[in-house]
Amino acid sequence: MLNKENYVPWSSRLLRYAKSRPNRKLIHNSILNGPYVRLMIPEPGDANRDVTVTETFHVQTDDELSDKEIKHIEADDQAIQTILLGLPKDIYAVVDSCKTAQEIWLRVQ
Repeated sequence: MLNKENYVPWSSRLLRYAKSRPNRKLIHNSILNGPYVRLMIPEPGDANRDVTVTETFHVQTDDELSDKEIKHIEADDQAIQTILLGLPKDIYAVVDSCKTAQEIWLRVQ
């Protein structure tokens, strides 16, 4: 993938650049530790069913996100863009299918 001689300067430059951006801690965290994972929200069960279901779950919706969680999700997107902008075209083609900044980071390493 990346020339090993160039990887260390590239990775340190990229992380330094990420730390210079707004939301720097969130972007850095997204690159190294992965994206925000939406919560499973419990709902009361439906008592009118033939089989009693005491509780069900749904994935956290956009309306249920706090401001902090929204910032974290936005930082995940910024982290992906930050990495992709710093990659050469041949490497970009290899990591284009990755879904998270952490996936890209690990594949490039």
